[in-house]
Amino acid sequence: MYYEHEVKYYECDRMGITHHSNYVRIMEEARVYWMDCIGYGFERMEAEGVVSPVVEVSCKYKHTSTFKDKICVEVRVAEMSALKISFTYTMKVGENIVCEAHSTHCFIENGRPVSLEKRFPELYQKILDDIEKNNK
Repeated sequence: MYYEHEVKYYECDRMGITHHSNYVRIMEEARVYWMDCIGYGFERMEAEGVVSPVVEVSCKYKHTSTFKDKICVEVRVAEMSALKISFTYTMKVGENIVCEAHSTHCFIENGRPVSLEKRFPELYQKILDDIEKNNK
């Protein structure tokens, strides 16, 4: 799944490059877009009482991006269990990789871990289908 983000002026630092903290926001935008594309957006999950906080995030910055650059983000599910999901993100401007990143999220309902497989079997299956599609 691909998501495109155009770098805004306010996202750049005094050196004119995209500030490193913005890549985490771009990851979130891509992840939300991915959920919408598989037909089960965050709004739906949260309306049904389940949230998915970040438990781990890492970024490797490879190349700079600047104002008006279009960052193409490939987002994939790296791993999934009933309680957690991990994504990888490859962000490019043209042919240059600007950032390679990873995030892991858990699922919580009423302050307690919840099994995605049991609570949202339809979503769980859609994610498995997406993983299978991307592994072909």
